[in-house]
Amino acid sequence: QVQLVESGGGLVQAGGSLRLSCAASGRTSSINAMGWFRQAPGKEREFVAGIRLSGSTLYYADSVKGRFTISRDNAKNTVYLQMNSLKPEDTAVYYCAGRYGAINIEARPYDYWGQGTQVTVSS
Repeated sequence: QVQLVESGGGLVQAGGSLRLSCAASGRTSSINAMGWFRQAPGKEREFVAGIRLSGSTLYYADSVKGRFTISRDNAKNTVYLQMNSLKPEDTAVYYCAGRYGAINIEARPYDYWGQGTQVTVSS
């Protein structure tokens, strides 16, 4: 099993920045791709960004390109999501997820999920 724990959420004004972290523990060899997803009230969970844990493959949703950056620190088994120029529409619970395979923009293929961290952007 793999455990994923997110941190770094909070309340920020529009235009501000936050950095989310996702620390993996347990059988981390079971995952080689990580994704960040978010879910706003009344909406479906949506893909934000993904990264392979080896190589340089990254992928972003169009809504966050140029504002968000996903990165990893393999020594710490941690994936980050740097969020800049935040907008009120970025308000959501942010989840990290892991799987063994390619980055996928759908939530269902991911086997492991964190508990989520709330990000609130005020206007």
